[in-house]
Amino acid sequence: MTETIHDIQSAASALTGNADPAALPLTLGLGECTLRLRSNSAKLIETLRRYFSHVVVQAVASPDLEVIAIERDNPEPGIAFVDWQREPGKTGRKDAFYDLPDARLVKKLRTGMAFLQSDRLGIAAGPCERYDNQVINFVNAQYMNRLQQRGWLICHASGLVCEGRTLAIAGFSGGGKSTLMLHMLDDERVSYLTNDRLFIRRRDGGIDAAGIPKLPRINPGTIVHNPKLHSLIPEAERAQLLSLPREELWQLEDKYDVHVDRIYGDGRIIPEAPLNAFLVLNWKRDSDEPLTVERVDLAERSDLLGAIMKSPGPFYQYADGSFFQDTTELDARPYLDVLKDVPVYEANGGVDFDSLTRRCLQILMVLSSKKKHFVVPKGIQEPGLSPQASAAREAFEEAGVEGRVGNDPVGAYECRKWGATCTVVVYPMEVTRVIPEQEWEERHRGRQWVTPEEAAARLKQPELAQLVSNFIKQPIS
Repeated sequence: MTETIHDIQSAASALTGNADPAALPLTLGLGECTLRLRSNSAKLIETLRRYFSHVVVQAVASPDLEVIAIERDNPEPGIAFVDWQREPGKTGRKDAFYDLPDARLVKKLRTGMAFLQSDRLGIAAGPCERYDNQVINFVNAQYMNRLQQRGWLICHASGLVCEGRTLAIAGFSGGGKSTLMLHMLDDERVSYLTNDRLFIRRRDGGIDAAGIPKLPRINPGTIVHNPKLHSLIPEAERAQLLSLPREELWQLEDKYDVHVDRIYGDGRIIPEAPLNAFLVLNWKRDSDEPLTVERVDLAERSDLLGAIMKSPGPFYQYADGSFFQDTTELDARPYLDVLKDVPVYEANGGVDFDSLTRRCLQILMVLSSKKKHFVVPKGIQEPGLSPQASAAREAFEEAGVEGRVGNDPVGAYECRKWGATCTVVVYPMEVTRVIPEQEWEERHRGRQWVTPEEAAARLKQPELAQLVSNFIKQPIS
């Protein structure tokens, strides 16, 4: 077949045909840039308006990016597409591409959708209403290009923010990072940053993390085991799913979008925040071993980099106009450089979302050198242990000290945790041994001896500070 497409103009004409993208345009605010989206389908525009509701802004005269989505039959441009080589571990044909001097055509082999990627304009063509998620991904691809062209590294990770601190969560295929993320969102202090695509860069002595407006997209196994998400699937269907064998349920690939602001409340989505820790899920669903979370040196664990690094994919266009190729090998050095000062943790053993959720929240709340306030060791009362024994265990784990805990509490205060109000009973402790730094497993927390007056001044919770202020040195009974 004679090829009639030779440049961006002929490619755009082949995809749009005679369609008029006159539907009311939609403008999105993506970080420091704006994107205008036009279509010949008012239905599609309304679908995208609901999906991107948290980033919809007023129209601007000259947007930074523009996407046109044409609802039509699958286009047949009559060119010889070449299959895009997938990443190691991925099977099946997914994308094909055809390079032009100033643009790239990409075809989705499973749906027939076609896309034109260029530095001036992006076009999606085909049954867009049916495959609206591919249009959403294409819109996000434009923003991802802009981020990478400005020095951000793409990571195959989710991101959550708790009181200004970001935890990135990566994992090998099927590791459950989206499920863990949604468990953590049950805590009202936690906000959503991104799902599956996280961007990081070093700036001003710290590490920034940025997300894209891509909502969590989860399978039925995640929904049926999380009451917060039950509204996504009718009750009768949930009962049928729960009757399936565990492994079969886990492998189901039906996908559901989780609208974070509707399910968890307004204001729970954050576009950018400092990166404070990275967690790699390396646990196994069929393991009987207990869950462990240990800090690792990423420079010595190159096997974990495979879970963090992500190929930019066929839509990535460099700032000079050229395109990323499927033969280009990913370079680990930029990742190691950006993450060298970020604590990286590895989760091993059996899958235990509840336990890991609590551990992740602890990681987010640790005392860093930049924090201005103190916390006290605390946790739930362990089954079979007295309150005093549980307090001693928390002091050992979180402060690296041993000693004698008094029978009588100093007092109590309330705090919000795990989406509920918890009562914290505070006990005095006579420290008899300080665990050496190299033996203290949670030494990333930091510890410091100060006077009671300084401790009270630097405690975050006013009620706890008052307890310390009222505490008079006395023998521990």
